[in-house]
Amino acid sequence: MLALATFIGFTALVAVIAYWKTKDDHMDSSDAYFLGGRSLTAWVIAGSLMLTNLSTEHLVGLNADAFNHTIAVMAWETTAALAMVVTALYFLPRYLKSGLTTIPEFLANRFDSQTRIIASLLFLFSYVVAILPVVLLFGATGLESLFDVSETFGISQSSAIWMMVWGVGSLGSLYAIFGGLKAVAISDTVNGVGFLIAGLLVPVLALLMVGDGDLLGGLSEVYTEERPKFDITGDEPGSFLPFGVLFTGMIVNQIFFWCTNQSIVQRALGAKNLAEGQKGVLIAACFKLLGPFIIVLPGVIAYHMFKDELGPEDYLMAYPMLVKTVLPDALVGFFAAVMVGAVLSTFNSVLNSSATLFSQGIYRQLINPSADGRAVVRSGRYCSIILALAAMAFAPLIDTSGSLYNYLQKINATFFGPMLAVIMLGMTTRYVSAFAAKAGMILGPVIFYLLVFAFGDNVQVFMQGLLGTTEEIHFLHFLALVFVLTTALMLALSKLAPATTRYEDVYTHAVDITPWRHARTMGMIISIVTILFYVLLAQ
Repeated sequence: MLALATFIGFTALVAVIAYWKTKDDHMDSSDAYFLGGRSLTAWVIAGSLMLTNLSTEHLVGLNADAFNHTIAVMAWETTAALAMVVTALYFLPRYLKSGLTTIPEFLANRFDSQTRIIASLLFLFSYVVAILPVVLLFGATGLESLFDVSETFGISQSSAIWMMVWGVGSLGSLYAIFGGLKAVAISDTVNGVGFLIAGLLVPVLALLMVGDGDLLGGLSEVYTEERPKFDITGDEPGSFLPFGVLFTGMIVNQIFFWCTNQSIVQRALGAKNLAEGQKGVLIAACFKLLGPFIIVLPGVIAYHMFKDELGPEDYLMAYPMLVKTVLPDALVGFFAAVMVGAVLSTFNSVLNSSATLFSQGIYRQLINPSADGRAVVRSGRYCSIILALAAMAFAPLIDTSGSLYNYLQKINATFFGPMLAVIMLGMTTRYVSAFAAKAGMILGPVIFYLLVFAFGDNVQVFMQGLLGTTEEIHFLHFLALVFVLTTALMLALSKLAPATTRYEDVYTHAVDITPWRHARTMGMIISIVTILFYVLLAQ
């Protein structure tokens, strides 16, 4: 009863705060609905960035990978902090100066409206196929493994999964459809506070248990006895995340995701000014450096505690088993509410970004160019409803065998490399043409699909023979290869037929773009701390 009361209490608290903060807002314009009226402050941006990214697939999936391999998987978090520094110092000033609502809007300004439409469709396709249903399913699967929902309600596991998919999806949809970005960001922030508290409680309580009440003693025991697990370079045989990918595809992945991905960048685009936006992004980067303590260290602690009970094939049970072992009954409801909040935060954030892309990039460009603010907002709401229903219907049909986190990243990588090549060349060159950009966005994903999915086994054999190795070539290396190939293709096409118009950044005065005076200093500190992780933990 206490667990249910705390679950309902925290979930209701989030809803009440979100409603209270947005009840007087008028959602009758694009800026108001899609960018929170360009009024978001640093802490709201930071909280929303963190919760848009983190969910149960991280808690269960990455901790499971740490259980089976090493802490090298923390690279997904630590290198993200470096990419966020790049966002704050380079990308965000350019975005806010241009008064952008979406990333494809930049491509329209730089190239042409057709490029914008293609980019909007690709973003939407990746969200609909690779994120919305995946987040719901992995969230439901994680909640089932953590809290035995099926046993609690006396139903089958498949029924419990369906119930949670539709429950979380419906609740998340309400924030995105009726509240717009501001309601989403505020709910993310409150859930983010809960996520940090609950996420850090698990390793702290576990280490206290290992050390018989001595936190540092428990950490020392785990580190001493499981020393190989703490090799951050990933130099284990058949490494799950080889150190080399940090210098190839990981760079492409993180720069795209944190610097140019609509569902992430949209939070910073809603900043009241550049200084608040930069502070928000850099605060979130600091939170990212806490990530390994929440989504990697518990996996190693679980290995120390349960390695004689759980085999490699049971790795997905590592984190749930740790939670059930160390979490007091009084905190079960709060922890469940935080986990549900993490799932719906990611879902409603991506849903809001999908609506933004459709309304601004498809509806306004192709269907109703003369639409006023109310019509555009209405189209976004209809889009959200359709996508939410589709995601909830198809989520339980996805195959979840293998690494949950790797599965999501591999699908996303199909679009990341080519899209980043187009955006980066659009920003850094003058002669790359719209034709080249469109060719890159269409052919790049096709090339990645052929290399990794359609002919993956044959390509692996060929590359292993070429490189003289028996190790599987990590998909992140192929991501970097496709990025380079797409870039080379666009440069070659543009040499044959260069751009005919010259693009110049225009300051729209949508917000004040005076930078935060401590931005560079904070960026340097975050970068140094990230590098120290690798210096201190390399073996």
